[in-house]
Amino acid sequence: MDWPIGLALLLGLIFAGVPIAFALSAIGLVGVISIIGLDPAFAMLGQVYFDSGRSYTLSVVPLFLLMGNFIVQSGIASELYDAANAWLRHRKGGLAMATIVACGGFSSVCGSSLATTATMGRISLPAMKRYGYSDSLAAASVAAGGTLGILIPPSVILVIYGILTQQDIGKLFLAGLVPGLIGILFYMGAVRLSLWMRAEDHGRIDKLPLAERLRATRGVAGALVLFVFVLGGIYLGVFTATEAAGMGAGGSILITALRGKLGLRETLATLFDTAKTTAVMFFILFGALYFLNYVNLAGLTTDLRGWINGLGVGRIELILMLIVLFLILGCLLESLSMILLTVPVLYPIVQGMGIDLIWFGVFVVVATELSYITPPIGMNVFVMRLVAPDIPLERVFAGVLPFVIVDVGRLLLLIAVPGLVLFIPNSM
Repeated sequence: MDWPIGLALLLGLIFAGVPIAFALSAIGLVGVISIIGLDPAFAMLGQVYFDSGRSYTLSVVPLFLLMGNFIVQSGIASELYDAANAWLRHRKGGLAMATIVACGGFSSVCGSSLATTATMGRISLPAMKRYGYSDSLAAASVAAGGTLGILIPPSVILVIYGILTQQDIGKLFLAGLVPGLIGILFYMGAVRLSLWMRAEDHGRIDKLPLAERLRATRGVAGALVLFVFVLGGIYLGVFTATEAAGMGAGGSILITALRGKLGLRETLATLFDTAKTTAVMFFILFGALYFLNYVNLAGLTTDLRGWINGLGVGRIELILMLIVLFLILGCLLESLSMILLTVPVLYPIVQGMGIDLIWFGVFVVVATELSYITPPIGMNVFVMRLVAPDIPLERVFAGVLPFVIVDVGRLLLLIAVPGLVLFIPNSM
């Protein structure tokens, strides 16, 4: 089976509602059978699942998921918002800006975009509505801020990218730090841009005394220490990314216990949710790895490389083409599907053109962030629909336009100044 037919069948199954893990494995199996035969194809399928399931590197996924879930259980999310609100509430658009900062802080100990959006939406939306923020801006700031969950370390998406491309996960985490901070600043600018576009004026709330601001910040000290401990240990070489995940999970359990939130029922629910999410992600990843074997046997990578060479484009032109590609795919697929369908095919070509794969990983994740808020699939927008069913989807999609604009600007900045991504990992 030729690869164009395989890709068409895969997309057809995904759009028909077939779970992506089953779609990847099924099309990969049929494709490999058509190329090398029935028995070798099933042998390869078993080997991919067996070898991947035994991978030591993959243990980082459930450990970081466990870390994020226990942080959610500890109730620290509301204190992150309170701290950000204490410092920013008096500024124009301050509550929306505080939401962005709180999303960034929560992302640093969670690693999930959807969890960040759902958690911070429940906390920040009532406050913004109480002070007269439009539904569009309030929901959009949460949806956009939630996208930071897949970039600011620890990021599960970066872990999957590292596994697919065989790159150092610790370096990928450190590489995502500065672009994540830039994303927070740019999103805060997008709040002001949104207010200007709609001629709105918010943020006339009294400034809190310094003592109260410091008191509000004290509640997030545990999360800050955990974040610095995990990333600092990776940077200094004290432990690997996998060991850091274990330390982070242990630290999150300790924080939860110290805050008196380590109840038996809640803990069992957290462990079950972590196991369920891990199983889903593993089946998707294993299916993608098997599908990668099919497209390689079918010659997709070779054909694509020949087509790009025939165009005679350089590195910058290729990256700009990929931005357009991700913007289009973001309207059709959610982020994990985009990563699994594009990275295995693109990274050998990108590497062959001399582009650093650590930088490319951050570029891919930032580009993928757009898929969370671009219509019609934007997953964070649909999460907001569940959190605030009274806000129509079209209002949220309209509200995220300034955030999409600044995200494109962030991509262009990372292209122009790649050192923003590579400086910290190169200094390890």
